[in-house]
Amino acid sequence: MRDVFRFPTATVLATAVLIAMSPWPAVAPEVEIVVVDVKAAAKGYRVSELMGENVVNEQREPIGTIDDFVVGRDDTAVFAGLEIGDFLGLRGHLVAVPFRSLELDGPGGRIMLPGATRETLGKLPVFAYGG
Repeated sequence: MRDVFRFPTATVLATAVLIAMSPWPAVAPEVEIVVVDVKAAAKGYRVSELMGENVVNEQREPIGTIDDFVVGRDDTAVFAGLEIGDFLGLRGHLVAVPFRSLELDGPGGRIMLPGATRETLGKLPVFAYGG
């Protein structure tokens, strides 16, 4: 009768491994819910409407086109990817500029990057997504 309560060592080890490998319920971190001022948010700019828009300098010279926006991994920095090149964007390349450098309410409702020229932007490092 004593052998009824004894398990082979392999069975005990296999059971222990399965228990150790089974997923434990994850403890969800507490999430802070923030109430947003929806009226203020509604007065903001939609990224989808800014993409493809021309960017000018103070002299209203076209210097690039907004290609995309990139949010830094630390959530504190937002960059605008500008395509710069010739007038039609042909032979252009991308550069990244801080979003806060853009003036979205420029003269005539244009997007302005003060102090920029095609030459100065052309000297910036080429921006590549995921690079």
